[in-house]
Amino acid sequence: MTDGRSATLAVIDDLEAEQERLEAILEALDEAAWRSPSAAEGWSVADVVLHLAQTEDAVVWMATGGDADRPRLQAPGVDDAAERMVQAERAEPAVVFERWKEGRRAALAALRNADPKQPIPWVTNPLKPATLATTRLAEHWAHGLDITGPLGAPYPDTDRLRHIAWLAHGTLPYAFALAGDEAHPVHCELTGPGGDTWRYGPADADSTISGQAGAFCRVGAQRLSPEDSGLVASGPHGEAALRVLRTYAG
Repeated sequence: MTDGRSATLAVIDDLEAEQERLEAILEALDEAAWRSPSAAEGWSVADVVLHLAQTEDAVVWMATGGDADRPRLQAPGVDDAAERMVQAERAEPAVVFERWKEGRRAALAALRNADPKQPIPWVTNPLKPATLATTRLAEHWAHGLDITGPLGAPYPDTDRLRHIAWLAHGTLPYAFALAGDEAHPVHCELTGPGGDTWRYGPADADSTISGQAGAFCRVGAQRLSPEDSGLVASGPHGEAALRVLRTYAG
């Protein structure tokens, strides 16, 4: 992934497309569905959307040099911080939905207006706008699974997963470090939803992961266990890489 403005805008466009898909799903939900449990433990569908709204606000604050004292997610303890923020700002589903819709549009604008070469403060370290947009895409997709899974709503994989797979592979050094291990080169060869092959990492790496891109991304989002993924890991560090794989901080 390059740092050019056109490449940055392409990622942001895909983030917007993922958000629009989720918005259409949420628009069709009744009050009972909004209040029903999501797959995110302890959170209703409304709570998940509130969390997304809160993180949209954080993107705007950080991308525009806003109030650095405003509450935001920081590692370590990201999950605990997110839980506290949701508990503090729970509201009626209609209010939450409107907040997220306004927040996501503001966040998209802030990312598009940001200097593509200038990192933006984020949870663990500053990220360039393209990478921050990729993390936002990963989060919206994962929480889309949390919402649609229990409701039995369709949420098919798309080629936008290529960004999330890139993120999961690119953050392997961070994931290894969190597990107390040193980074190891890993080559990933994944099959996208359309049947094409996506490759990440050095082709001559001793350790490899192969299989469906959707499964790879779900393992990275901790929505699927490595054992149930159908992914094949080989080499001295392939299985370890699959165990630590992640698309989020903390």
